[in-house]
Amino acid sequence: MLQSTGRLSKALQLTLAVIKPDAVAHPLMSEALHQTILDNKFVIVRCKDLVWRRQDSERFYAEHSERFFYQRLVEFMASGPMRAYILAREDAICHWRDLMGPTKVFRARYTSPACIRARFGLTDTRNTTHGSDSPESAQREISFFFPDFSVEQWMEEEEPLFRSGEIRYDQEDQIHKPLAPS
Repeated sequence: MLQSTGRLSKALQLTLAVIKPDAVAHPLMSEALHQTILDNKFVIVRCKDLVWRRQDSERFYAEHSERFFYQRLVEFMASGPMRAYILAREDAICHWRDLMGPTKVFRARYTSPACIRARFGLTDTRNTTHGSDSPESAQREISFFFPDFSVEQWMEEEEPLFRSGEIRYDQEDQIHKPLAPS
């Protein structure tokens, strides 16, 4: 599938998006979430399925270690497979957070009924998705999930191609790729 990005004036921003174990456990839900990402004009830069050990979950959520929900969150995130994405688009962090909706599923259902968490979330912990909340956390979280990916290198070498040229969606790899020069 070809997708012309047109010529965007603003640099693309990267964000981390995670589909949590509650959604990945249901293939139709996981597929619907992937399609939602595509339908909302995100470019999928990287995508991978993974399973965390408890230690991975503890390290990622260390900043919340004193919060009441920490143990429940750590155990849940290590309970099964999840899918991590590096997404790109103008203002990607803001757009992904808006698409996810409020963290609390009950609130999401009443204030943003079309958002991901309202449609698919079960509880405040099993709320389907995670997303970076700032450029700094996006960079840190992308490095955590994709240690071999260099944000700086992508911004320098690939971002201009994605922003100004045509890209294609690779169905097999489930990511977008720049078109090869003719």
